[in-house]
Amino acid sequence: MTTNLESATPSSSKRERLLSRYQTAAARLLCASLFALAFGPMQAAAQSPSPAPNPARNLLAPSPPPTGPSVTTSNAVTAPSGYVLSPNDQVAVEVFGEEDLRTNGRLNAEGNLSLPLLGSVHLSGLTLTQATARVTELYARDYLVNPKVNVMLLSYAKRRFTVLGQVNRPGSFEMPDGSPGGIDLLEAVAMAGGYTRIAAPERITVRRQGPNGDEILKVDGKRLARGTGGATSSFKVRPGDTITVGESIF
Repeated sequence: MTTNLESATPSSSKRERLLSRYQTAAARLLCASLFALAFGPMQAAAQSPSPAPNPARNLLAPSPPPTGPSVTTSNAVTAPSGYVLSPNDQVAVEVFGEEDLRTNGRLNAEGNLSLPLLGSVHLSGLTLTQATARVTELYARDYLVNPKVNVMLLSYAKRRFTVLGQVNRPGSFEMPDGSPGGIDLLEAVAMAGGYTRIAAPERITVRRQGPNGDEILKVDGKRLARGTGGATSSFKVRPGDTITVGESIF
């Protein structure tokens, strides 16, 4: 009996050693797996070669400017071809890539606009193209290299004309925005409510400020309405005009 017990003891001890060895191996395998999950991506990233630098790209070099200004202003109006700026016109001046130089304002009574760095610049009497060239020249003279300037018209100055005499609503009226340079005489009369029943359309006078003082122009409204008279079949009312519709003598 004693011999059998002694022979069983080594066998049990062997099983315990095998079990301990398996547990140790399993623990090592688990640790290795956890380590691979935790640090594998970092090692892969560290071992992956960094991309070769692109010699054609210089991060310190500024991007080249475009060939022209790409400025859009939703409030800009489409001015007639050759439109000449005048006092109280509202304009926007933009210089591509120079946000600090952006300006939006009305020309003052002298036709000047205050611009950053330049101060007061006279733009009245210039077309938008000429105004753009003028501002470009001034910025390029002392401040910028090859500036890209855009001058846009935002709104017209308030231009008014007056209709008096035999019309239903005599008074002062604003020129429509689409016709800043003038409107047809018959349209002006229509804005004043049309002729009264005792009006004499053939006896219309227009007082206009000319270079040598006031001028008095005589216009036959009946002939205009019929569309006859050749070159005199239309007459444009200009800002500042005073129209007087005569009274019939009958």
